[in-house]
Amino acid sequence: MPRVIPELDLDDRDLQWRFVRASGPGGQNVNKVSTAVELRVDLAATRLPAEIAERLVSIAGKRVSGEGHLIIDASRHRTQEMNRKDALEKLAHLLRSARHKPKPRKATKPTKGSKRRRLASKAARAAVKAARGTVEID
Repeated sequence: MPRVIPELDLDDRDLQWRFVRASGPGGQNVNKVSTAVELRVDLAATRLPAEIAERLVSIAGKRVSGEGHLIIDASRHRTQEMNRKDALEKLAHLLRSARHKPKPRKATKPTKGSKRRRLASKAARAAVKAARGTVEID
């Protein structure tokens, strides 16, 4: 397997492939050939640095099972080989995005002008709503 990120060399033993029947186009072979790919990666078994593994789990979301397996489905193409490549590309994209640290957010305070404008718009909106009240005729 090609090297995806410098800190990690995935071994083929870390990847578990499963081929299933795909829905969608396929012609005569659609119900006979298992072309869709399910790639499973046991995150605990890989040698991922802890911070990258944490970011990967948060980025992947529902694709990480309760047992800690990252599950990637690929069924875009009609052949197993193309779907295998697609699954590897998806894995590489996830690993590359997990490698980058998010920029820390710096807390800022609103300016006096923005506070003044916000309160003025709130007062104007309150006046519009107050004018909608019942009208008393003398």
